[in-house]
Order: sequence, then structure tokens, then C-alpha cells
Amino acid sequence: MLVAITFLFCIFLMRFFYIQVIWEDELHYRAIDQWTREIPVNAGRGDILDRNGELLAGNRLNYSVYARANAVTDAEGSAALLSDLLGDSFENVLAKLTDKRKSEIVLRRRAEKETVERIAANELAGVYYARNDVRVYPHGALAEQTLGFTAFDRSGTTGLEQYYNDFLAGKSGEILFETDLVGVDLEGATAAYIPATDGLNLRLTLDYRIQALAEEVMGRALEENAARAARCVVLDPRDFSVLAMVNLPSYDLNEIPRDDLASLNALSRNSLVSDVYEPGSTFKIVTAAATIEEYLRGNPAALAPDHVFPSSRTRTVDGTTIRCWSDHANGKHANQTLAEALNNSCNPCFVDIALALGKETFYRYLSAFNFGRATGVDFSGESIGMLLPESTLRDCDLARVGFGQSIAVTPLQLACAAASAVNGGFYYAPRLVKEIFSDDGSVRETIRPSLLKRTVSEKTSEVLSGMLEGVVRDGSGKKAYIEGYRVAGKTGTAQKYENGRIAQGKYVSSFVGYFPADAPEYLALVIVDEPQGSYYGSTVAAPCAREIFEGIIKIMNLSPVEASR
Repeated sequence: MLVAITFLFCIFLMRFFYIQVIWEDELHYRAIDQWTREIPVNAGRGDILDRNGELLAGNRLNYSVYARANAVTDAEGSAALLSDLLGDSFENVLAKLTDKRKSEIVLRRRAEKETVERIAANELAGVYYARNDVRVYPHGALAEQTLGFTAFDRSGTTGLEQYYNDFLAGKSGEILFETDLVGVDLEGATAAYIPATDGLNLRLTLDYRIQALAEEVMGRALEENAARAARCVVLDPRDFSVLAMVNLPSYDLNEIPRDDLASLNALSRNSLVSDVYEPGSTFKIVTAAATIEEYLRGNPAALAPDHVFPSSRTRTVDGTTIRCWSDHANGKHANQTLAEALNNSCNPCFVDIALALGKETFYRYLSAFNFGRATGVDFSGESIGMLLPESTLRDCDLARVGFGQSIAVTPLQLACAAASAVNGGFYYAPRLVKEIFSDDGSVRETIRPSLLKRTVSEKTSEVLSGMLEGVVRDGSGKKAYIEGYRVAGKTGTAQKYENGRIAQGKYVSSFVGYFPADAPEYLALVIVDEPQGSYYGSTVAAPCAREIFEGIIKIMNLSPVEASR
């Protein structure tokens, strides 16, 4: 019996310890919750600004109006007043004010300040209000897929609003009222105020002026070519700061089509980050960089920049015949060097380069340029692209990868690879946000450029840039040429595939270009998906890049420089 009594005593002692020590905080919270009712004090969501301080996402002051039926003393009188102020029917408001099954009922979300002031002036028992700002986007559809939008509770749903939600959202507070068990305010009781902590602000790398310019140019390209989509990304090749991201078509962020979820999801998708495509001839920049670098390193298998390629229009690999887009008639594409092969965008030459390098060496460069991996951009939903496993690669596959087929990349991957190939071989993690700061201006976090790797040498970049400047001056990129400014780049025209087969009449026209050629500061990748009529990158995409570069020159007030000879 003594043992049994001791055992029971220990059980009771342990229970008392659990209740008083371990369970203390929760029981304390429950007690407060029984005797108080709270009104939320919503935190102000942080603003999103461009690199120069232009507001891209902010807030408009609004309120939510609540009621607690148990605390309402004059339901009919309050319903008559509120129905008039809130624009709701008397019957509907009265039903809410007398519904005692719920502790709290929302009478109106997004009520204007004037309306709330009139409600407050009447001191209606059981009726409360709380600040509940509305998210606004001053420039409508500008950078829609990049900025993203918020849900009804103002939490980030897509884009940067979602990715940086923990910083933007802040922490809500509340006002606590002492009540009896049925929720009626106690006479003479004082309210306890727990303040909200407003969210932090984002300063982006985007430049509003360049973003607006690029959207205007790509909007015309979309309409004039009756295209399925038009996209553009503008980078600073010196540190991979994203200056503009354009995905068209889009919609006004202040009028989100929430009723059509399929359309909303499609239009909200940042295809520059999340979708892949076969890049076609723009990928030849990577192939050219690889052979130049290997040649400079002394690899005897690598074809030299002055190597003369056979003039045949075709190459046959593993029984598969690969053709040049040109018929090679009348000596066209005869006796080409690498620079001339880039000018002419001659596929067979890049087949020769890829095969000469071999899959082990070539795949080492694909890895160095981050294909098959995420770029590390601060954005959700990034695709890693599609790269055939090296172990399963056939020679005919390797041949096609050399000129941008049998490989799928995101536009951002390609833009970053091209930037690294021509900036001295530096590969950074692309970034959309520069810093996170509070309303008083103090910087809480700075997102600095992050160098991930080296891809090629500065000498390779110098040689390659000279060739790509020739593409714009003398070759397929002539429509991107700007007198007095050293623009360089490469065109691309890729066939599209559907259900594993070539989709007849469907192409992706593209151009990746940059300037100044000898010290790149601006790089743009332009993509026009399924243009009607002319579909070559040289005639559809290159002119768009020229317009964007001309606009940047005007915005930044850039002076002409002496052209390369």
C-alpha cells in the first residue's frame, strides 16, 4: 500500500508539474482568449521599388468592418445605418448582426476611410473596424510576371511578392478587449494594444524605364507578327543584375482575372525562368566559346578560329543528315572560318566543332555554362532545362547540340551563358533584388553580386566578341546594327516540336545581343514565339533588340564610340 500510495503521489506530482510549468503558456493563452476579444491590427505590406526608387507595388489605405453579434445591443438600428453606409441590404446586414453562431462576422472588406469614420462616429456597440490595405500596382501590367500579386489576405501568391513574402508581409498586431464569456465588452475595461510591425521594402535591380521600353517594343513585335508570345530579358553582363523581364501577353495587376484560373496561371507564369525551348543558332555562342578556349589552351582536337570549314551544305552523322539553312549555291558559305560561320549561321560548321571537341569536353563546357542546372536567380519555379545524359549521348545528338538542337534551356539560362561568354568568363547568379530596407531607410539586407564560377578566359571573350560584333556589322544580325555604337550578337531561328515531331510552320525567332562589344554593359535576349509571315531571327528579333538598345542609349545618354575595324 505504501508503494501504491507513493506511486499515485508521484503521478499527481508529475501532473501538477506538467500543468504549472510545461503547459503554463498555453493555459495562460487560453485564459486570455476566454476573457478577451481581439481586433486585428494588420501590418503594412512593404513596397517594391525599382533600382531608382520608382514605386512598382504599394498600398492604398482601406479597412475591414467586423461585427460580434453577442456584443450588438441594437441590431435593427445598427443594420439600418450600416446598410446605408456599406451599400448592402438591410436584411443581409441584420442577419449578420444577429447570427450568434459565429464569434465574429466580416461586414465589409475594403471599406474606404470616409465610410469607417462615419461608422466610428456613431459608436455602434459590437461593430469594429481594422486597417486592411489594398495592394496596388501604379504601372498596371508592367513586369506583371516578375512582380507577381497577392491573395485576398495580402500574402504573396506569385512572383517576387511570393518569393520575398516573409520580408514584405511584416507581423500583424491586435487590440484586445476584455469581455464576458459570451463576448460582451466589460464596462470600464481598458483595451490592450499590441502594435503591428510593418513589412520591409524591396529595391529591385529592374530599371522601370528599361522595363517599360522593352515592354513597348515587344508589344509591337507581338502585334505586328501576330505571334503567340513575345519575351525579352535585359541583363547587366558585369554582374547579371536583371534590368528588365518581359513576358507578353500579360494583364493589369490591378484587375487580376481570378475568375479564370487557367488563364490566370498561364498569364502569371514567368516563362523566362520557368519554361524551356530549343535555342537554335543563338546557342552557337557557347559552342564557339568552347572551341576558342580549347584552342587557346592548346587542345590539338579543337578547331582553330581560322580553321577553314568544308563548303558542303550537309554533314552525315550516325546515318542522320544535317543540312544548312542555305542551299550553298553560287559559292555561298564556301571556305568559311569560324567568324564567317557565325556571320552565316552555318549549322554544318558547328557540327564539325562539336564532334571535334567530343562529348566529354563539350559537356564540360555545358556544365561550366550552367546548362542542366538552375542559375540561382531569386525567383520561385526556376527550371533547370533539359540536357541529354552524357552517357546516352550519340554522335548525332552531340552534332545537333552544337548548333542548339537536342537541348532545351530557359531564356534566362541562355542570357546568362551568353553574358559569361563575352564578359571575360565570369558567371554570376542573376538577381532581381538589390536590397531590403525599412521605411526609415535603414538597409536590413543587401543582396550583392555572387560570382559562381569562371567559364572561359578573358582572351576567349575578347576573340569571341570581335566575331559577334562582325555578325551585327556584316552578317545575319545587321538589323541590330547602330551607327556609332559597338553592338554584337547572334541571331537564332528554331523549329518547334509537338508530340515529338517538327511542327510545320511554327518557329521561335530570337536574337541575343549586347553593347559595347569590347566592354559589355547591356545584354538583351529577344524571343518571338510563332511569328506569322517572316520568321527568321534576323528579320523578326534583331530589329527589336536594336530598338531596345537605341532606347537605352537615349535613357542613359550614352555617347557614341569608335567602331571596331
